[in-house]
Amino acid sequence: MKKIRFGITGSGYMGRTHAEAIKANNSTAELVAIWGGTRAPGLAERYGAAYEPTLEGLMRRKDIDAIVISTPHQNHVQEVMLAVEGGKHVLIEKPMATKVEDCDQMLAAAAQRKLLVGVAHNLRFRVNLPRVKELIAANAIGRVQSMHYSMIRQLANAGNFGGNKMGWVNTPEAIGFVIDGLPHGLDAIRWVTGAEITRVAGFCRTYTPERPIEDTTVGILEFSNGAICSVNTTIASHGDYHGEMAHLSIVGSAGSLDMDGFGALHLTDRAKGWRLVSTQPPVMADDPESAYKIGRMKAFNDQIQSFIDGIHGKPMQVATGADGRAGLAACLAMLTSSREHRFVNLT
Repeated sequence: MKKIRFGITGSGYMGRTHAEAIKANNSTAELVAIWGGTRAPGLAERYGAAYEPTLEGLMRRKDIDAIVISTPHQNHVQEVMLAVEGGKHVLIEKPMATKVEDCDQMLAAAAQRKLLVGVAHNLRFRVNLPRVKELIAANAIGRVQSMHYSMIRQLANAGNFGGNKMGWVNTPEAIGFVIDGLPHGLDAIRWVTGAEITRVAGFCRTYTPERPIEDTTVGILEFSNGAICSVNTTIASHGDYHGEMAHLSIVGSAGSLDMDGFGALHLTDRAKGWRLVSTQPPVMADDPESAYKIGRMKAFNDQIQSFIDGIHGKPMQVATGADGRAGLAACLAMLTSSREHRFVNLT
């Protein structure tokens, strides 16, 4: 099986994350070149890749098969379109874009050229979420009835883990925290249940002084399997809530699941009560370099290998472009719901 040759757009926290993941898969992957950001020359040198001074130069390279997009959300559509026009597969950091129309444009262009579009939802590659999917498929909790997902963070700390300040998350172009903080959770729910989001309601607010865009959303979602779900995402917390960085609770007709995406997964039913099912190795935030240690990186390493499998026509666990579009559409619908004081139908 031939190595897949990668380029990366973006040289911050996630750019380095994907460079590290490609390096970890050096028997099947090769990092060829990096473009974007003041750190790109240094990052390229660190990983033995070429530095490309222009986006167009990166996309024109004949020695690249696939591009990982790790720049700010609002830049994704331009970069993906150039990559696809250059005949390259793309793996896009979430959110896929800032507009559903941009997702449709990217997907249509890729389909026309028979190129693969993946969206980086790394929870699929951690320990706990795949176990949730297995348990639901095995009917361990019966029919899924209701769910709750939370993502609670401090704005002051956003992006510091890994050494990236991410100041652009405060700009109007970033739309709001909900499209950054919630797509992982929505993809997780869709993936483990196999259900689609049909209707949403959202209550969106901005509590952070001088922040021009949304920082907190509480939403309600209805799914095609009849389940209902509440969500709570905020970047306006005064402290980190233990277990609430990626917390998913699922109530079924015969049992329930409670998952800390960075900690423990528990299962309960009437017969045995609560018990530990699995534990995600901790992702320690003791220093910026800890972001690139195996506790966090294993999921990204496995994600890159799964994307490579998809390029080679093998089964792929990576979220598809259609998955990325579905999550973004629901997040944007919450903003619309809050602004227009109404439910928004997605089907």
